Amino acid sequence: MSKSVLIIVTNHGTINNDDSRPTGLWLSEAAEPYHVFQGAGYRVDFASPKGGAVPLDPNSLEDGQDENEKDIIKLLQDTKRVKDMVYEGYDAIFFAGGHGTMYDFPGQADIQNILAFFKDDGRTIAAVCHGPAAFADAKTKDGKYVVDGVKLTGFTNEEEKAMKLYDDMPFALQSKLEENGAGFVVGEAMEEHVVKDGQFITGQNPASAEAAAQAVIDKLGK
Repeated sequence: MSKSVLIIVTNHGTINNDDSRPTGLWLSEAAEPYHVFQGAGYRVDFASPKGGAVPLDPNSLEDGQDENEKDIIKLLQDTKRVKDMVYEGYDAIFFAGGHGTMYDFPGQADIQNILAFFKDDGRTIAAVCHGPAAFADAKTKDGKYVVDGVKLTGFTNEEEKAMKLYDDMPFALQSKLEENGAGFVVGEAMEEHVVKDGQFITGQNPASAEAAAQAVIDKLGK
């Protein structure tokens, strides 16, 4: 039986609710893992906190998207709600990034339920760039932070400052995860960097999306 992965993406499309500052999903962080998983014969589904259309960060779009990305963009216009997914049927979850995740992943009850289940059941939890915002303050049934004692990575404070968005975010992702007990491993800014620790697989930035997805396949097999 083939493996299955649920890719969770954001529904939030602005920075600080300012319509003049659009953000959302960083497209490649969903598209590249999707193609890697499909290439391995995995079943892949998308879900988002609210379901429906997913806003795409304009900076992640290129002129003349190739056909593969156009297919993904079409899929992202009609995602399922996280709460409607039978998440027990998936071998892994993968949280794609983009600055939108900083607003609607943390504290989202359905996401936290999935994380608690996957953590307690020993299933694979993966995320890239701002995707680890899903881990912010998430706890297991025993009240411990999901990332307590876990080595991981994500978009760093240095990278956020380089984007001139550090002061605009609800919190600093690296700092928040460190506060919750994670061993945050920093790689070179904007370079591919993936950290694997038990059931957790995390990538630091957009350049790490494909490698993080491949690490999931290396872990789960085909």
